[in-house]
Amino acid sequence: QVQLVESGGGSVQAGGSLRLSCAASGYTVSRSCMGWFRQAPGKERENVARIDGDSLINYADSVKGRFTISKDNAKNTLYLQMDSLKPEDTAMYYCAANAQWTGANCRRALDSGYWGQGTQVTVSS
Repeated sequence: QVQLVESGGGSVQAGGSLRLSCAASGYTVSRSCMGWFRQAPGKERENVARIDGDSLINYADSVKGRFTISKDNAKNTLYLQMDSLKPEDTAMYYCAANAQWTGANCRRALDSGYWGQGTQVTVSS
């Protein structure tokens, strides 16, 4: 059974950093498509970053240069390093994965994949 458990959220002042973790079980992350999403109250869900099984990475324009997504295959864990945080980064952050990814569109694959319960990130000005 696939499970994704996020951790690392919290409250931080603008300009600070946080690292989110997504511990995966029930499958191997190395060849899967995985990503981080966020959703703030009253706003649409946004794909912040994603990495596919070929290690191709994509970022939302809003986080380019500030966020870094990575996988640790040995720990079967996905990370999101968030630096230079802004109040507009405040949201619930979710980890998503498609364990059956076969090379097709990763972004689309995540919509039909597995999701974690989320971790809250709050950035104060």
